[in-house]
Amino acid sequence: MRLLVLLLASVVFNFSAAEEFNAKVIAVMDGDTIMVLREGKRVKVRLANIDAPEKAQEFGMESRQALLGMVQKRQVHVNSQAMDQYGRMVAEISVDGRSVNAEQVRRGMAWEYSHYHSNKAYLALQSEAQQAHRGLWAQPGSPMPPEQWRKTHPSVDPSPHTKSPAVASSVARDPACGNKHRCAQMRSCDEAYFYLQQCGVKSLDGNGDGVPCEDLCASAKRPLR
Repeated sequence: MRLLVLLLASVVFNFSAAEEFNAKVIAVMDGDTIMVLREGKRVKVRLANIDAPEKAQEFGMESRQALLGMVQKRQVHVNSQAMDQYGRMVAEISVDGRSVNAEQVRRGMAWEYSHYHSNKAYLALQSEAQQAHRGLWAQPGSPMPPEQWRKTHPSVDPSPHTKSPAVASSVARDPACGNKHRCAQMRSCDEAYFYLQQCGVKSLDGNGDGVPCEDLCASAKRPLR
C-alpha cells in the first residue's frame, strides 16, 4: 500500500510539472543543463532524454560549448516533463522548432538516455553519430558514459546548490574565464552569472543566494515581455 501511495504521488507530481512555456536562456552549466529566465524567475532546466559528459569528464567542456552555441541568450521553448531530485525541471528544449536535446545527441555531444524514455529516435540519432564518428565518438576507444563516470567519481555532486572541488577545477579551465573577480568588472548580468557558475568566482555572490552582483542583476528580475 505504501509503495502504491508513493507511486501515485510521483505520478501526480510529474503531471503537475508538465507544462510548456517560452523563456530566455541566461546560463549554460554543462552539456545538458541550462538556466532560463521565466517571468522574472530563474529556473534550472535539465535536458530530458540525454546525458552529457560532466564538465570534469573528458569532452565535457566541448559538450557545454556545443549547447552554448545553440541556446545562449536565445528565446527557447520549454516543454517541461518532470522535476528531478535536485529540484531541476526536466524538459525538452527547442529553438526555432528544432529539438536541442536531439541535436546534442545527433552531434555526438551527449548520450541518449533510453532507459529513461521510450523514444527510439534518440537511439537512432546516437547510432548515426557513432557511425559518423561525431563529437565524443571521434575519441579513440570507447568513451565512458556519464552515469558510469559519476559512480567512479562520487565527489562530483550534481546538486544545483553546490560544486565539488573536481567541478570547480574543471570550470576554471574554461577558456572563456578571465581574471575578473569583482562586480565592478562585470559588463552585464549574463557575464556575472557566467563567472559565478562556470568560472567559480564566489566573490560575486556575497550573500550566497545564487544571484551574483545584486545591483547589476536587479533589472534581470523584471518579467519578460
